[in-house]
Amino acid sequence: MELLETLGKQAKEASSELAILDTYKKNRALNFVADALEFCEEELLESNEMDIQNGKKNGMSEALLDRLTLTKERIKAMADGIRQIVQLEDPIGEVLSMKQRENGLLIGQKRVPLGVVGIIYESRPNVTADAFALCFKAGNAVILRGGKDAIHSNTAIMEVIQGALAECNVNKNSIQLVTDTSHEVANQMMKLNGYIDVLIPRGGAGLIKAVVQNSTVPVIETGTGNCHIYVDEFADLEKAIPIIVNAKTQRLGTCNTCESLVVHEEIANKAIPLIVDALVEKGVEIRGDKRSKEIDVRIQDATEEDYGMEYLDRIISLKVVESLKEAIAHINRYNTGHSEAIITEHYGNAQRFLNEIDAAAVYVNASTRFTDGFEFGFGAEIGISTQKLHARGPMGLLALTSTKYIIYGDGQIRQ
Repeated sequence: MELLETLGKQAKEASSELAILDTYKKNRALNFVADALEFCEEELLESNEMDIQNGKKNGMSEALLDRLTLTKERIKAMADGIRQIVQLEDPIGEVLSMKQRENGLLIGQKRVPLGVVGIIYESRPNVTADAFALCFKAGNAVILRGGKDAIHSNTAIMEVIQGALAECNVNKNSIQLVTDTSHEVANQMMKLNGYIDVLIPRGGAGLIKAVVQNSTVPVIETGTGNCHIYVDEFADLEKAIPIIVNAKTQRLGTCNTCESLVVHEEIANKAIPLIVDALVEKGVEIRGDKRSKEIDVRIQDATEEDYGMEYLDRIISLKVVESLKEAIAHINRYNTGHSEAIITEHYGNAQRFLNEIDAAAVYVNASTRFTDGFEFGFGAEIGISTQKLHARGPMGLLALTSTKYIIYGDGQIRQ
């Protein structure tokens, strides 16, 4: 606990400095960081290779290895994401409103940093850079605790960032990494009230549940993704097939990957064989209900558990429904509040789906894989919130701020 308190004190001190750091200095530091990440590419790849080899020895799945892997392209993407954040408007100091009361008081709201953000995450080393850049631009210090699977990668990225900050005469403790990856230390971090202002978990269902249930620090929940695509009776299958294949197979290990299909019975006989053809070609196993199995014998039995599963694997569930109403009910029952899509050429059905589906992101005729901070123009994301308070969906700069009231008087006293 002593180590965490030391990190907490250093983060608090850094956050006080960041809260008043002007936009020019923040952007200059972020550009230094982006350049440094690319300059230190080989060093980062070497550290990541150590994690990859350990992951393979420990039997890590294909999807998790993909999450863990850094490439030259992904390092460049990290740097480009930071440069995109530089181009975004600085939210800190924005006056959201200002009104004069009858007594002459001017009462307004001003956007301010959250303070110190804690993030507990798993095998995604890019989170280290993304989280830092967003927190930093929004005037927050960040304490990161990554998983043991990515410890070499995370440490290397943090050291590069701290070095770049020091070159800019910015407090290097704006980013700190908890290098002890034990569950005990993670639990201690969840109770670091007084130092951490908000805690954000990023990872699998088990991690998120543990943080939500055990943390005494306020939590923003970033949820798992059991994302659905509904093929409506008015779907254009030339659009539907590529969208489904992309949403399921472009990257297996992401929370915006499609894990469940729902197909209207009026189009099922035509659509399902085409969908199965395309998915089987990509090595995907389809688990479906009785009706879908009657249409295509390549479909395996689905259990009740399958419909609520985030597979992160080459498996997908399939359900045939009689109506749009049943499709919406099925999706709202089993989804995790992340991303849902309808494929349809019927405007009314599209609007009903948009209105009635309860999720952070709802699509018409597009892949769920777009639920991402970079794709939404945020530069990067701190996570994808599936809760409804404070933030929902991909969380960019604004989600990392709060507000305070500012009041101008001229000697007023309350009677």
